[in-house]
Amino acid sequence: MEGNLIKINEWLLPLSWLYGVGSDFRNMLFNTGILSSKIYDIPVISVGNITAGGTGKTPHIEYLIRLLSKDHKVAVLSRGYKRRSSGYVLAQPDTPMEKIGDEPWQIKEKFPEVYVAVDANRRHGIERLMSDERTRDVQVILLDDAYQHRYVTPGINILLIDYHRMITEDQLLPAGRLRERVSNKIRANMVIVTKCPRNMTPIGYRVVQQALHLKPYQSLFFSTFKYGNLKKLFGEGEMPLEQIRKDSMHVLLVTGIGNPQQMEQDMRKFAQYVTPLSYSDHHYFTSQDVEEINKAALKMPKPMIVVTTEKDAPRLKNLQGFNEVVRGNLFVFPIEIEILKEKETTLNEQIINYVHKNS
Repeated sequence: MEGNLIKINEWLLPLSWLYGVGSDFRNMLFNTGILSSKIYDIPVISVGNITAGGTGKTPHIEYLIRLLSKDHKVAVLSRGYKRRSSGYVLAQPDTPMEKIGDEPWQIKEKFPEVYVAVDANRRHGIERLMSDERTRDVQVILLDDAYQHRYVTPGINILLIDYHRMITEDQLLPAGRLRERVSNKIRANMVIVTKCPRNMTPIGYRVVQQALHLKPYQSLFFSTFKYGNLKKLFGEGEMPLEQIRKDSMHVLLVTGIGNPQQMEQDMRKFAQYVTPLSYSDHHYFTSQDVEEINKAALKMPKPMIVVTTEKDAPRLKNLQGFNEVVRGNLFVFPIEIEILKEKETTLNEQIINYVHKNS
């Protein structure tokens, strides 16, 4: 596959075999009804993956919010990965990022009219959203990263697959990045192959379609990223992406995400000179990291800018100690998705029809 980012640690394959035994046993308990899965009267749409991290869940959740929130009261329910709280938390306008996690905070910041809640127990979270006086007018619930959370049966189960990390070529954790076997893609109603090249050929589409070998009831879509203007993190102001290449800017790319290689590739479409500074996924930046970023920025040739992701922005914005070079030149790289092959209308209709039918 073009731009393949899969790396298999073959020496860990025996541990992957053990991991697979545990994953298969858990799925067997649900498949045989020993563990039960609950169906709700309210429309529930799950967005998740089989690969650990980095398939673009948040931009696709935001796509669904834009699609549905015009006519429906939408709630997003996440587990709030790496949050510093427990139990059910309903986000308020002043809820700190640490209490709900970076991705739910990002969604609440961009869509204040949407209910955003976190709960590791998705059943409990759904039932709280439906019964709480503050949220009982909710009409559709989007489950973030819930493909493996089988205690809930969503009305539509959307499986995201990274074009650069095709599940058919990967291995189970820890040798690879698969959370469960590829055969479990059978639970998906929709499959979206994400981060596709915009100039993908008809042959490329067919290769992916044949590799996935989906069932007749499963709809297949392809998406790519589209980018807006860079936005200043500190203060007001925007910069067109074309300005980077026009002015031959050097970019310090600061990320704490699951797939920094893909982000670096995306930035190189606009910048000739990119220096990556990568941290672990959902990394909580420290004063030591601030110093590292400051030093790296001072070493960069001029003209230069520092670029980070929407996901990392809230964790950076609250930090103290950035020097004037960083504060004056730190920009956020906004990302949205676009459905390819002129199938956006088809996807939208399937989602909207389901919600209308089950409201």
